[in-house]
Amino acid sequence: MSPSFEWLLISEGSLTVILVVLLIYRSTLTMHEDDQLFLDESEAHMAKDQVELMSKVNKLTPIVKVLGAVWGVALVVVASLAVYQGLTRVQ
Repeated sequence: MSPSFEWLLISEGSLTVILVVLLIYRSTLTMHEDDQLFLDESEAHMAKDQVELMSKVNKLTPIVKVLGAVWGVALVVVASLAVYQGLTRVQ
């Protein structure tokens, strides 16, 4: 295994860890989200909390999408190189 391939595997593993942590964080944020809020004036602070929660989720979603796409491309590159190296060793 070449050193460059090892670095690709290390970077793929790092991307995987970061993506999993972000997905877990996003799911913990949305776990407490309500689909509907029926509030009176005494519970108006809950509406503010809900808006803050949704703004956090909305900021996190594009990051997760981009990181997921980068992770997928890196996975295809690593798999392709592994297959290529395997085929060249056989010959």
